[in-house]
Amino acid sequence: MKERYIVVDVETTGHSVSKGDRVIQIGAVIIEDGEMVETFASFVNPGQTIPPFIEELTGISDVTVANAPSFREIIPELMPLLTGSYFVAHNVDFDRAFLKNQLELEGYTLPEMPVYDTVELARVLLPKQESYKLGQLAEQLGFSHERPHQADSDAEVTATLFLSLLHKLQQLPLLTLQHLVSISRKFKSDLEPLLQSFIQEKLIKGHSDEEQYDCYRQIALKKLVEDSDDVTIPDEQETFSDYCESLFSEDGKMHSAFSNYELRPGQQKMMNEVDESFRQNEHKMIEAGTGTGKSLAYLLPAAYFSYSNKEPVIISTQTIPLQEQLLSRDLPLLHHLLPFKVKATLLKGRSHYLCLRKFEQSLASIHEDSYDVLLTKALLLIWLTETEHGDIEELNLPSGGKGFWYEVQSDAASDLGRYSPWFSRCFYHRARKRAQKSDIVITNHALLCTDLVHDQRLLPTYSYAVLDEAHHLEETASDHLGAKADFLTFSYLFQRLGLTEEEGIVNRLDQLLEEYQVSVPFEHMSVQLISLKEELDELFRMLHGYVLSKNKTSATDVGRLRYRYESYTESSSMWQAILECAMRVHMQMKDALKKLQNRVRPLIEKKEDMVYKDRSFLANVEGILDQLYVEEQTLYELLLEHDPNLVYWLEVEPRGAKNATYLYSKPIDVSDILADQFFAKKKSVILTSATLSVNGSFNYQERRLGLTDFGVKKSVIPSPFSYMEQVKLLLPSDIPAIKEVSDEEFATEVSIKLWRMMESSSGKMLVLFTSYEMLKQVYYHVKKFNEFGSFQLIGQGVTSGSRAKLMKMFKQTNQAILFGTSSFWEGIDLPGDELRNLVIVRLPFSPPDQPLLQAQYEKAKEEGKNPFMEISLPQAIIRFKQGFGRLIRTTTDRGCVFILDRRISTTRYGKQFIKSLPEVPVHEGKLEDLMEQFKEYM
Repeated sequence: MKERYIVVDVETTGHSVSKGDRVIQIGAVIIEDGEMVETFASFVNPGQTIPPFIEELTGISDVTVANAPSFREIIPELMPLLTGSYFVAHNVDFDRAFLKNQLELEGYTLPEMPVYDTVELARVLLPKQESYKLGQLAEQLGFSHERPHQADSDAEVTATLFLSLLHKLQQLPLLTLQHLVSISRKFKSDLEPLLQSFIQEKLIKGHSDEEQYDCYRQIALKKLVEDSDDVTIPDEQETFSDYCESLFSEDGKMHSAFSNYELRPGQQKMMNEVDESFRQNEHKMIEAGTGTGKSLAYLLPAAYFSYSNKEPVIISTQTIPLQEQLLSRDLPLLHHLLPFKVKATLLKGRSHYLCLRKFEQSLASIHEDSYDVLLTKALLLIWLTETEHGDIEELNLPSGGKGFWYEVQSDAASDLGRYSPWFSRCFYHRARKRAQKSDIVITNHALLCTDLVHDQRLLPTYSYAVLDEAHHLEETASDHLGAKADFLTFSYLFQRLGLTEEEGIVNRLDQLLEEYQVSVPFEHMSVQLISLKEELDELFRMLHGYVLSKNKTSATDVGRLRYRYESYTESSSMWQAILECAMRVHMQMKDALKKLQNRVRPLIEKKEDMVYKDRSFLANVEGILDQLYVEEQTLYELLLEHDPNLVYWLEVEPRGAKNATYLYSKPIDVSDILADQFFAKKKSVILTSATLSVNGSFNYQERRLGLTDFGVKKSVIPSPFSYMEQVKLLLPSDIPAIKEVSDEEFATEVSIKLWRMMESSSGKMLVLFTSYEMLKQVYYHVKKFNEFGSFQLIGQGVTSGSRAKLMKMFKQTNQAILFGTSSFWEGIDLPGDELRNLVIVRLPFSPPDQPLLQAQYEKAKEEGKNPFMEISLPQAIIRFKQGFGRLIRTTTDRGCVFILDRRISTTRYGKQFIKSLPEVPVHEGKLEDLMEQFKEYM
């Protein structure tokens, strides 16, 4: 590698030279022959005041640069370094443009030079990284980066990163490098000459790619060692309870597995209960308090039972983080603790897996691809040399790459099965095959519920299961047994048909009919399909207008307007026009699909004579037609049919596109379906969660999940935490009752109280809301108070970013308030000083205007029950327990929980919320008195 690179980083007063911003520090590192040979660093006097936020970010103040040279003075030193070099930077567009513009101001020209962007290279070459910010990359890759946002330090770290990326690039297999040549031509980085030199090097020296990689059909994959099919016959084993006893004894394996092991009697009790239920073939509900160590408490007996009885056990969770935790933390522990080897695997829904056939096909067409799609294709090529599972969760895709994933994800409709040359390497089929041979299969509630209604079973046949986070089962079953339709999905499918393009599917079908000499009646399809798409667009626009014309709408968490409808009771002429339009769509779609099928069918009959490329194309067409059929059927059911056991509603984006309309239906009650399709067919299902009971009783969940006829056993395992010592439940009495004031007044009052708490506590605070509207109001009030304060305010839906990103921001800040709604009530872990104060603004009753809830209330009334006591209250208590559980996560945590809803003290049902918590000290009084009294907890 003879090239010379200059790695540059500039710190500036802002983003734009033309708006008066200037350089305040420049750092550069020269690389020759793969070594850092020279560095240059200088502060620069910008001749202007450095803005406060830049000073805070970089640590560079007016004092730092007071005696520094001006930019003009350092140019003579800088220019020789730039000449004859490749220009490298982390986000090269910014550093290069800024330098170029400031040099031009001084009458100099930045030499023309090839560029490399380490952000882009890292995205492609390190596709699994969580973040591509320089500091986080350095941390993830183990480089030291002592002074982030200082140019000399940033330049050195960028240089180290660049060298490691070059090294990785050089190590890639020849096939991958050859693909990258054409893909990278639209990249910011001038990669082609470098790639060509690496390719030449490999061709001259010879390469051993076949030894290291599975090189197949011009794509290099990670070489996988196939699992042996040996079936181990269990020896005569001790019973689980005997094994458990030795495990927990003083010289047992539990002590050697954990550095500071403390005996958890609850964990041992739960292990024995899970084992007993499996052996007795009973269903059981186990509420295990926070800190029990419940994942190990069900995994060990499940693995022991599975191995001893040669019966697979399914472990299902609600969330991906819990699945990842089971795989990365708990399974290795299991291997250490068990006297034998268990096979465990993770199985997800099909769309999580890459379809190699589709991906191979996508590599043939790169000319029209956007930058993001090319970047995604490149990073997938690298990832294929590393991945064993082909699971999208491993990747950090650019936002534009997510759309491309839909084109290359695995799906049943376009699966060529054994006709595909990729069949033996297919990630999805491999995952299923592994699951069939496993003792333990980890999956999620969504796949479990999908499996109930699909003819094609995805999970292996099983009779024993553990459902963790089981309080979500009803909601997930309801989601997966319901239906939804929207214009975007149709639009995407029509786009894939490529209606107007020469390269479109319809044209390609006509060419194939000609090639294989198949005669079908010729019909001009493009015009018909364009007219159908316009009709669909019109239908969704009419639905959008219909919702906006209604008074009885409510707002969703994400700011959409929602309207519940019953297709045959909506009597307006506008609705009649909608139904007529829906019928036209149905008839036209039926006709269009029939004509397309008439073209496809005779070609499928000739599949055996076809070249693979054409067979592959046909499979894609079948997949798209199948999806269109399913989507249209769903739309037909949602608008032109009515099932009294379902609830139907519409959601629209009030300020979005006029066709941004979503239709939904859900079963009002899933208990019968779960009873008949799931529990009746299984020998033993363990349902566990930290929040299954209400006031010590499991009746609510038992009824909702259809367990009443199964003689289900129940057990409560208390948390090992000492809540009496670790937490204070504080009920300020000087908050207005919700019904006495308007929402606006209540929000103002809450904001003042929150601000006082923040001033007193100096730590971090999580504030939980039940409505997004209230969250926004309070957030903006507190923001005004914080104008000169030092707290970082993070608001769900206000501050941009995913839940994970907001959590990361919260963890990285010393003083912060996190305002969250629905998804922040559970599944977040903030131990120790990461959270001292938790505020619950309102008791978490679900808004009564949710269509599903309304329908459930109506059904309860019809059955002569009290909807509030039967549904609202138990749901709210379970949610409340989840929220309360955010505060104490370890035995050393301490803190305060403030409840700003007076109903907890003033109503009879309010007491039930407190009774459902572990035993905690409750204090009521004026906020100032409470804060004074419990200063050390705050």
